[in-house]
Amino acid sequence: MQYDLIVIGGGPGGYVAAIRAAQLGMTTALVEKRDLGGTCLNRGCVPTKTLMHTANVYREAGESEALGLNFGQRSYDFAQMHERKNAVTAQLRDGIAQLLKANKVDIYQAMGQIVDANTVQAGDDTLTAKNILIAAGSVPAMPPITGSDLPGVVTSDAMLEAQGVDCNKLLIIGGGVIGVEMASIYASLGKQVTIVEAAERILPPMDREISQNLSMILKKRGVEIYTSAMVSAISKAENGLTCHFTDKKGEQTADADVVLISVGRRPCTAGLFAEGFAVEMTERGFIAVDDKFVTSVPNIYAVGDVIGRMQLAHAAEAQGIAAVEYMSGMAEASVNYDLVPSCVYTTPEIASVGITADEAKKVGLEVITGKYVMNGNAKTIIEQQDRGFIKVVFDKETEQLIGAQLMCARATDLISELVTAVSLGLTRAQLTRTMRPHPTFCEGITEAVEAAAGHSIHTAPSKR
Repeated sequence: MQYDLIVIGGGPGGYVAAIRAAQLGMTTALVEKRDLGGTCLNRGCVPTKTLMHTANVYREAGESEALGLNFGQRSYDFAQMHERKNAVTAQLRDGIAQLLKANKVDIYQAMGQIVDANTVQAGDDTLTAKNILIAAGSVPAMPPITGSDLPGVVTSDAMLEAQGVDCNKLLIIGGGVIGVEMASIYASLGKQVTIVEAAERILPPMDREISQNLSMILKKRGVEIYTSAMVSAISKAENGLTCHFTDKKGEQTADADVVLISVGRRPCTAGLFAEGFAVEMTERGFIAVDDKFVTSVPNIYAVGDVIGRMQLAHAAEAQGIAAVEYMSGMAEASVNYDLVPSCVYTTPEIASVGITADEAKKVGLEVITGKYVMNGNAKTIIEQQDRGFIKVVFDKETEQLIGAQLMCARATDLISELVTAVSLGLTRAQLTRTMRPHPTFCEGITEAVEAAAGHSIHTAPSKR
């Protein structure tokens, strides 16, 4: 079969790129060995958020008496929670299949292996194309920890596929996005949860205050958190497993029914290239690409988790579209990583874009910052939300917005306004003039911007 483009991988980077290529007139094939939608839809973003929604409703029901509501005895059905999760993912998978069919993209349900610069073996089918786009995704990384192969030691795949993993005591190795979201789900269901993180704080790449605030909230919900902790081994215990680690206090142990290892993801490149053919890789094993997503072989491109830049579904989609448009001669611009929003779906939600004040300081950039604590926001009080805040960072010279960090209800929705503001170079004065409805969470943006100017209406002036 002869095509203009063969896409390997049916996740966000792959299927979106395939559809865009077809819209641009390219004959396109998509090769996917598992389910359409990739990790994000089947073993990542969507199932996590579906379970998170259910867990949050359960937790909020337990706090409803303050609202004048009494639901009686709460209970949940773990199997039914996962049945709904499976139904959500199936519905979205069907939608992707219909989109691909409507755009006349041929789908090959098989392992795709690149034989040479123009040939892909998809099961029993040999496909050729002018261009090849690799969007093979990633898989959970497994560090060399003694005992990591014991029954009961799992990755996020096991937690999110099929009927999931039920337990009363969960220990999570890794306090990154996956770790804290899983901790939030299980803690909201009343499970005993422990996080063991090697860095000095959870969510180490994010704003320090976000990490500190989330730690406080999780601990309030019963989660034990150990930081600066290095795991040495996992062993069998009388009633489950024991995790052995060392932190500032010395050697420690923690027992659990299940140990979740969530220390990052590695590129899914096993078997991707036939013997005798490959593209250049980075030291960490990701596929090396230039700013147009071209590999060391000029007509082979790569996007998404497999290149390791920002392992986010929306980043992969943007990369896939950019790569296809570049190969079609439409554009030369690449993805601006300063405009990629990062989101964490804990409660409260976390979202950020651009740079923080600390990052600006490191590069010698003078900034003006504004912060609004959401405790005074009417919608936050109405909905009984936990302590949160909105921070904005402006370039001191131009007064243009260059970054924002949010930790509040609906932060993952609110961030879009600030992404737009950063992309357009909107100034503090322009953002101040924007009228936002009342009562809403987005009023906090107005207050944070006003705070940067030193004249917030709803925040008491700081003592000087």
